[in-house]
Amino acid sequence: MEQQRIDPSQVIGWGVDADQANNPTYPMRDISEDDHAGMSWRRPPLQSPAVEVLHSTERPGLSAVFGTSVPPSGLSGALRRIAFRKSEGKWGHWLLLMAADRLNVIEGLLYDLARGRLPNLVVERGFRADWRYSRPLFFKRVAGWGIVAMCAAALWAAKGKT
Repeated sequence: MEQQRIDPSQVIGWGVDADQANNPTYPMRDISEDDHAGMSWRRPPLQSPAVEVLHSTERPGLSAVFGTSVPPSGLSGALRRIAFRKSEGKWGHWLLLMAADRLNVIEGLLYDLARGRLPNLVVERGFRADWRYSRPLFFKRVAGWGIVAMCAAALWAAKGKT
C-alpha cells in the first residue's frame, strides 16, 4: 500500500496557529517573560473524603475533587474494591467494574422490594421512551421479555408436575 504525501497548502486550516501574531489564546494566556514563572495563585484546600473513595492504582492519592454520593457498598462494592486493585490498563479492571454496575442494579431492586416499594420497571427500564422514540426497539424488547416470561412459566409448570 503506497502512502501519499499531504500538501499542507491544500488542507483548510492547516497551520492556523503557526503565526504567533495570530494566536487565538492571547487574551486568556499572556505570552510574556512571566509565562513560565509557575503557579501564581494559592492552591485551595483539597476535598477531604467523608466516605470510602476508590481510586486508580496509577494515582498515588485522591483527585482534588471527587464524587461521594454513592460510596461502594454490598457485593457490587466488593467487586469494585477488587477492580481498583488492578491497573486501568487491564481488562479485568473494566470487566469487574461493568459486572459491579449490573450487580448494583439488582441490589437496588432488592433494596426497593425489601423496603416495601415496588419499582416502576416500565419507566426505569426505558419502555416509555422506547414507545415514544423507537417503536421497533420497544416491540423487540417486549418480545424478548415475553419469551423470558414464557420460559419461566414453562419451567415453573414443569417443576410442579414432577
